[in-house]
Amino acid sequence: MKAKSSAPGKVILFGEHAVVYGEPALSLAVDRRITCNISTANLETSVNGYPINKEHHSYILECINKIDTDKKFKIETESNLPSGAGMGSSAAVTVSTLGCLRELLSKDLEEEKIAKDAFEVEFKVQGSASPIDTSTSTHGNAIMISKEKKEDFLWKIKKDENIWNIHHQDIPDIDLVIGDSGVHSSTGPLVEKVRKFYEKSNFAKEIIQDIGDIVRKATDQLKNQDLEEVGRLMDKNHRLLSILGVSHPKLEKLIRGARKYSYGAKLTGAGGGGAMIALTDEAEKVAEEIDRRGGTPYIIKSTKKGLVTST
Repeated sequence: MKAKSSAPGKVILFGEHAVVYGEPALSLAVDRRITCNISTANLETSVNGYPINKEHHSYILECINKIDTDKKFKIETESNLPSGAGMGSSAAVTVSTLGCLRELLSKDLEEEKIAKDAFEVEFKVQGSASPIDTSTSTHGNAIMISKEKKEDFLWKIKKDENIWNIHHQDIPDIDLVIGDSGVHSSTGPLVEKVRKFYEKSNFAKEIIQDIGDIVRKATDQLKNQDLEEVGRLMDKNHRLLSILGVSHPKLEKLIRGARKYSYGAKLTGAGGGGAMIALTDEAEKVAEEIDRRGGTPYIIKSTKKGLVTST
């Protein structure tokens, strides 16, 4: 018995930080993927030739626990998705592994089930999580996550007191460049920094609301294929995130360079380092500017393809 699967990475295009306060966020699946091949084994479960262990294979181990089986597996993974660049590598490996295991064991492959299980795996491994990465990797194309149920609703995910509504967004294929700053950042302290600002300042509350408005406008403009307006909204979103205090000098340097050949550019993810993203039709020139400024560029495209499985 053997099965194969692959799942895409993602980028958050709009809505970072504001999503914590009930505003929407927009995420795209990208054409960098993690592939998983699984066959049954006799003696022990292995990952890429090594005995599975919690330290190195925590997401895969938790996926096996989620399936609830006593079988042993030979698991092999391949990736062209960089880790630590804001492209959801942990979500992609989780979704790909769950999909492959369920294909192998002839279990239900319903998107909603896999997305919810993948979120639970990430939450258990990380201690907290948003379902935006795992839902995007499962479904592909683009998703909007919001507190309210809207048009093109896919599924609802609940955890403790949190409720997230996941919606399909049909947008055209677009060209993007990610710039990894090489500066490590932790999401938790940045979220806490914004929370303190939000609780003390009506100005911060207005910024959060403005970001939510940008997400809604940008989604409409993407559907209309007005990339110039989408780029302007990216620049505006980034300015607001900078005011919230979650940018970084290295990110600003990369963004300034990228904007020479882009419709727009902004940080993606939590900020404080990490990565930026540029919307462009001159990807090679943007990549050169990012490289010249000490970042690591990745030329990517959005993709409609989410989780794919086969035997």
